[in-house]
Amino acid sequence: MGYQPRLNKMFQEEVIPELTKQFGYKTVMQVPKLVKISINQGIGDALTDKKLIDTAIAEMTSITGQKAVPTVSKKDISNFKLRKGSPIGVRVTLRGEKMYEFLDRLISVALPRVRDFRGINDKGFDGRGNYTFGIPEQIIFPEINLDKVNKINGMDITIVTTANSDKEALSLLKEFGMPFKNQKKIK
Repeated sequence: MGYQPRLNKMFQEEVIPELTKQFGYKTVMQVPKLVKISINQGIGDALTDKKLIDTAIAEMTSITGQKAVPTVSKKDISNFKLRKGSPIGVRVTLRGEKMYEFLDRLISVALPRVRDFRGINDKGFDGRGNYTFGIPEQIIFPEINLDKVNKINGMDITIVTTANSDKEALSLLKEFGMPFKNQKKIK
């Protein structure tokens, strides 16, 4: 077998036995696993400056290692001068090896570079085992050249798992090393 990401190997060797012991799973197939990571970045000023979308696509592509695609508006909103079909953001969906590589870089390199970082909030679970959180600025990723950044944009990251409950998903992400802020009980 060829290259295997560090977190994928860690999942096989450490996370599966720990979660099996913690929740009493009868088979390995019951253990929750990562399905995909979706990264979205809304560019509000893209309506006036079309080059911001191209810049955001280039930045997101360098951060994730996969080609980003623009998101377009679904309807007209006259108060925001928004037309249907106008590009207003950028998104990427990662699966497989690229997903594990991105999560590894996010946990070990990018999140510790956030100013005044004290951990991420554990309130972003949706009740079905998926976790969403926001990052205030894209410059925390080392792939971004600070001299070429025109505008600082935040992004939303959604981690989709096969967990049946928030408690299982929280345990899975903790085993991967996700730095959660307050360690209180989740239902």
